[in-house]
Amino acid sequence: MHDRHPETPDLGPRRFDLDWLRIGAFLLLILYHVGMYYVSWDWHVKSPHASPAIEPLMMLTAPWRLSLLFLVSGVATAYLAARGGAGFLRQRSARLLIPLAFGMLVIVPPQSYLEVVEKLGYSGSYAEFWRLYVTGYGGFCRAGDCLRIPTWNHLWFVAYLWVYTLAAVLVLRAWPRLLPWLRARAERALAGPGALLLPAALLIGARVVLVGRFAPTHALVDDWYNHAQYVGVFALGLVLARTRAPWEALARSRWIALALALLGWAALCAYFGAYGDAAPPPPDALRLAMRAVYGAEQWLAIGAALGFARRHLNRDSVARRYLTTAIFPVYILHQTLIVVLAHALKPVALAPPVEGLVLVLSTAALCGLGYEGIRRVPWLRPLFGLAALAPPRPPPAAVAAPIPVPQDIH
Repeated sequence: MHDRHPETPDLGPRRFDLDWLRIGAFLLLILYHVGMYYVSWDWHVKSPHASPAIEPLMMLTAPWRLSLLFLVSGVATAYLAARGGAGFLRQRSARLLIPLAFGMLVIVPPQSYLEVVEKLGYSGSYAEFWRLYVTGYGGFCRAGDCLRIPTWNHLWFVAYLWVYTLAAVLVLRAWPRLLPWLRARAERALAGPGALLLPAALLIGARVVLVGRFAPTHALVDDWYNHAQYVGVFALGLVLARTRAPWEALARSRWIALALALLGWAALCAYFGAYGDAAPPPPDALRLAMRAVYGAEQWLAIGAALGFARRHLNRDSVARRYLTTAIFPVYILHQTLIVVLAHALKPVALAPPVEGLVLVLSTAALCGLGYEGIRRVPWLRPLFGLAALAPPRPPPAAVAAPIPVPQDIH
């Protein structure tokens, strides 16, 4: 008997719960990237007080935050493609590639400039650096490690999302029945415990098999571990976009997923605390086991977030509508603002808790002000991924008064 591939009933014209998750995940980037200034992990600029102290807090979101964004982007791509028709890829390319090119030429260079100022003692002006930046100068090196410029830095997410979108469009045009076939199977396979177990197995496999061979680079061409996890969750978002049972299964299991995710986070914190850079390397079996824990914790945290959002955030509001539009320009701006503000605050020598709070609040405020300016300037809107302003509607034509008919005409 041949399988049938009916489309599953849609969950509505818009998934407000996923909008809220996307907003929250992008806003977490402000906190996370301010945190990167203070931890021992390498970053563009570093606080003189950098230490491992807040690294456990960073690990609360580090394993899963970007995977969640790619999954939500997969769902959004399915909805947009269904509405956009033949022009979808052209519209999507304009909304992603124009901001990416503008960001690499204008928004990102201050990050690289301050990086070479702080790490290499570069003393040239910003204009001199920018000329080197756009011509691909390769001489900013330290201990054999050279800064690659021009670069997309935090905008790598935009480049990856466009590539995955292009690949999805090409695959689905070649096999138009593939997506309905996958959705029909997802309705059954992910209707119960599989909603947690099967995606977790995907991420565990990617972590165990690939991360030791292909360290994350965000350089697109050699980033095979990241592609394995991000393509997987992006494709999962495409498949889940018009299903029902998997979302309900995640909502039912949200507390279990949250409890297990927190256990995984605690185990990872203990592991990285015991086997830091200065400690002896862990046994191979323990390393592989903790890679599996990392992959499982990724999906358990995402599953908990999806489940709680489905249960409690699937509603609209003025704030959601405003933030849904604002969040992409805020994402483009935020990291450069953090780097510039952090560098500017160094001579003030504030205590790290005070300085960190100032950085968070100042970045959020400047991002908000930046968005308010961007959305009002027509030529800036496409540079930050916003749709063109709709032309003003002409005022309704005045209704002409009827011409009185002379009473003496019969």
